[in-house]
Amino acid sequence: MNTSSRTILITGASGALGQAVVAGLGGHGTNLVLIDRELAAAPHGVLSLAADLTSEADVAHAAGLAAKRFGRVDVFVHVAGGFEMGEPVHGLSRASWDRMMDINAWSFVNVAKHIVPLMRGEGGGRIVAVTAGAAAHGEAHKGAYVASKAALQRLVEAMAAELRVDGFTVNSIAPTILDTPANRAAMPNADRSRWIQLADAAAAVAFLVSEAGRAVNGQHIVLG
Repeated sequence: MNTSSRTILITGASGALGQAVVAGLGGHGTNLVLIDRELAAAPHGVLSLAADLTSEADVAHAAGLAAKRFGRVDVFVHVAGGFEMGEPVHGLSRASWDRMMDINAWSFVNVAKHIVPLMRGEGGGRIVAVTAGAAAHGEAHKGAYVASKAALQRLVEAMAAELRVDGFTVNSIAPTILDTPANRAAMPNADRSRWIQLADAAAAVAFLVSEAGRAVNGQHIVLG
């Protein structure tokens, strides 16, 4: 894969981690397609698109614009997702369940169904999703969130097995607590010494989409 001319699509690009991933993967002639819920200002040559990633119509439109602009996609990085504390499992509402599943699991499926065809025509590519360290076990009042991130991990593994023969690698990074402004505001008294730096998470993504990471498939790199 010629890393100097790749087209990289990044969802959740305007968030704290998304911006770090953009900074880590951009430059050197790389074509960037940045997708988030709201249109963001982008440098010349960068395609910035607004889309609801749970909407098939929105994602189909965004994929069409990416195809028209660059002709193909080589790398798909799914940073988009969400977190919320919720009810106990015995009191979990359908709305909370659907919201977390839509944002964290369905969004990945929805984007992949429109982007993978743009990658398959080029002989494969690299796909990386952002799950969470919390997906490994249940936590109180996080039932829907943890279940949705665990579902995303299983989807990554299934896709890795399905697309291996087409030259794809599909992996995820699973950070614990990221050192973001939002997390600092939410947990002002927390010990941040073991929080994951955004640059380190972005570096893990960069490894998985690099030539050095070409043998890694169906894996979850736990950070922290």
